[in-house]
Amino acid sequence: MAYRYFSTNKRKFIIADTPGHEQYTRNMITGGSTANLAIILVDARSGVITQTRRHTYLVSLLGIKHVVLAVNKMDLVGYDRQVFDRIVTEYRQFAEPLGIPDITCIPLSALKGDNVVEASENMSWYTGKPLLEYLETVHIGSDKNFADLRYPVQYVMRPNLDFRGFSSTVASGIIRKGDEVVALPSMKRSRVKSIVTYDGEPDFAFPPQAITVTLEDEIDISRGEMLVHPDNLPIISRNFEAMLVWMDEKKMDPEEQFFIKHTTNLTRAKIDKIRYKVNVNTLEQSAADALELNEIARVIFTTGKPLFFDPYPQNKNTGAFILIDPITNNTCAVGMIIDQVDESDLASTITKEDCERMRQGKSLVSTEERIKTLGQQGKLFVISGKELSSVREFSGILERRLFDTGHIAVVFDSKTLGVSGKDMLSLGFALQEQGIIVICIDSRNEITDVPEKTVTIRLSDEKTNDTISSESDQCTVFCQNISSAVEDIINIKLS
Repeated sequence: MAYRYFSTNKRKFIIADTPGHEQYTRNMITGGSTANLAIILVDARSGVITQTRRHTYLVSLLGIKHVVLAVNKMDLVGYDRQVFDRIVTEYRQFAEPLGIPDITCIPLSALKGDNVVEASENMSWYTGKPLLEYLETVHIGSDKNFADLRYPVQYVMRPNLDFRGFSSTVASGIIRKGDEVVALPSMKRSRVKSIVTYDGEPDFAFPPQAITVTLEDEIDISRGEMLVHPDNLPIISRNFEAMLVWMDEKKMDPEEQFFIKHTTNLTRAKIDKIRYKVNVNTLEQSAADALELNEIARVIFTTGKPLFFDPYPQNKNTGAFILIDPITNNTCAVGMIIDQVDESDLASTITKEDCERMRQGKSLVSTEERIKTLGQQGKLFVISGKELSSVREFSGILERRLFDTGHIAVVFDSKTLGVSGKDMLSLGFALQEQGIIVICIDSRNEITDVPEKTVTIRLSDEKTNDTISSESDQCTVFCQNISSAVEDIINIKLS
């Protein structure tokens, strides 16, 4: 993707030249995310092709309100009006359901200069503006949302004890001195005392101005919270559906939790359900369990805390978000919010049958889910021996090594807990059933009966030929070989 800058006497322009191939969909999304207008180039000899449809769909997805269909190479078709009209008709029929409000079609020849800067003498039948004149005069001032005040707080400014301001960029709407505002999510009310900028203190501010707002009342507000007008609130919810564009080369894992960056808010988010995947070439919808690079889908999300959002077509700044991989910190997806969803539509909704199972003391989390989430199976170890200090040392080393190798393990000592060996074993068995590795220290050497598949290890002061093997769950370990025995346990009993 390349950026080009130029200006005329009337306007300054930034051109984001994005590749047209399907494998570069994420580049198109990136370049178009801040665009006011899209120019879709069509070869007059080929007409509307798959690439044209794909680009138009992506433009509509991004909410770009102005589209120029530039029908190029008109010189190669003899400047034929019928060719142009046929392309325009076909394109408008395709674009009509996508809801793009302003489509302008211009016939031109870039090679010959026809209708690029000046009107073409070869196409006198075209009475519209040439391309550059249209770009200089197209009205984009009303494209921003000036109706809904959304001021997501980015930074709390405290240069001294007498000043407390909330700094950010106005996302949408107009904020004025004296306006009554509500802080979300606390719902505390106050009035705007002043609006501070580098150039002074104006009476009002609008997007995309960067300002600092002071309030008449002391309200506890921090980064990620939002100031709005009390009679015009955004949607406040943890559940919403959005069109998602997957931008990571690593395939999506629907079970993974992501960070979601929305306005100045950062929280955890989980994909609840993928409604369908969209074929960007044919616009056909199909079922999907996960997304790969450049794929687009309609997805339902659940977030760790409520977000303050509007549907993307209504408000780009509060309707857009990105997903961040918590491990690599890569931006793995971008999304455009459609609307909130009812909890009954969530795949994770608790049903009446689930409630009945819970009343009976049964878990809704299966063993397979625990294994997948924890990355391990539960295991129960019972360690005993003549010298309690050696038993505790062995158990501590085993726990440390298990932790270092990415396992979740705990140590129970019946003497420290003040319970019998039998009670400790019951607790350990329950945790092992939940996927935890439990090491039970038999402090009093009183445990005789153990559950099936429990690994029992006895420490001895005398050398032994006993070895740790996969065939037997009982073994004796020489106290001088503790370190090597721990490694054998991890490699053989947990492999």
